Amino acid sequence: MDRLDREILAVLQEDARISYRDLGVRVGLSANATADRVRRMRRGGVILGFTVVVDPAADTRGGLVVFIDLTLRQDVTNEEFEQRVLRLPGITEVVHVTGAYDYLVRARAADSAALDVLLRRLKRDAGVAQSSTRIALRAAGSPARAASQR
Repeated sequence: MDRLDREILAVLQEDARISYRDLGVRVGLSANATADRVRRMRRGGVILGFTVVVDPAADTRGGLVVFIDLTLRQDVTNEEFEQRVLRLPGITEVVHVTGAYDYLVRARAADSAALDVLLRRLKRDAGVAQSSTRIALRAAGSPARAASQR
């Protein structure tokens, strides 16, 4: 990765829906050259995908947004866990982290009963030994949005 790749990544993190033409203008490349670089980074595993992040205040689906810290059972590998957890309904993000827990999972549940079912399935089906759950109350906004409002 060079300086241009890092610039492209920074712009995509602000706006993953930007056109190749506009992205190219921002980093000083043609649309085709920009598209080629993005495709190369996707093939190389630098860009894993594009995620839609919705402000919870604007989300009309309702329900709970939760963050779950997880520790895996000794008999479960990271690869097994990742394959299993991504099959569970409501899981929106899975991040391998450092610290006291193995993973941080972001999920959506319709209500506390659905959250209870999800937590039980994480332990039974995905190999989780221990969990700690936090419920999102509201979002203060993203750093990118705050910067754009200055």
